[in-house]
Amino acid sequence: MKTAAYVEILDREGALLAGAAEAAGSGAKVPACPGWRVRDLLRHTGTVHRWATAFVAEGHTGPRPAEDPPALDGAPLLAWFREGHARLVDILAGAAPDVRCWAFLPAPSPLDFWARRQAHETAVHRVDAESARGGEPTAVGAEFAVDGIDKLLCAFHARPRSAVRTAEPRTLRVRATDVPDAVWTVRLSAGPPVTVRDGAGDADCELSGPAARLYPALWNRLPFPEVSGDGSLASLWRERSGITWK
Repeated sequence: MKTAAYVEILDREGALLAGAAEAAGSGAKVPACPGWRVRDLLRHTGTVHRWATAFVAEGHTGPRPAEDPPALDGAPLLAWFREGHARLVDILAGAAPDVRCWAFLPAPSPLDFWARRQAHETAVHRVDAESARGGEPTAVGAEFAVDGIDKLLCAFHARPRSAVRTAEPRTLRVRATDVPDAVWTVRLSAGPPVTVRDGAGDADCELSGPAARLYPALWNRLPFPEVSGDGSLASLWRERSGITWK
């Protein structure tokens, strides 16, 4: 996907998140984030947006801590969230393609990294806001969903900090049933998972379904559409695959 497409999706997802949060109310529980209310979701996502904006806008070439979220609630909190989201979209849309700044995962460029990371960050938390509001979550496009699955499996869980591990080698397969060749083989062991984009060989467990449903399921926001084989590996994913902010 092109950087501009990520920015467009980020713009859409942030607007949907704010709308769902407003409809739910800041005190509503967020089912996918135990202990969180909508106010916590807005404070977290708004803080991440401002943190990301600073790297691109100010050209920081090393990691920096995020600022503490404000003690806002209700309409002022929503306004704060919308302001930060709009600034992030504007900064990414207007940045030079060769802007130099820090990024924490491999990417074609720092700008591409931040646009992609924030599009997916915001999309996942938009699902959270919609779960607090109630009703079916808004679907994402299949291309973006596949991109998010790829990012999660091949980037986030390739890092040493991934906790998805098994005492003995096991194989987990992930298959988007509506997108040709959207198949991943995840090799689990006592070390970090190793993922390749193919479906060769046998697997102990397969997680499958339409890309737009599989994407939030792998981010632990919805049930897996379909599980075949050893269901304990699906449970392991549920229990150990969470991505933490700090």
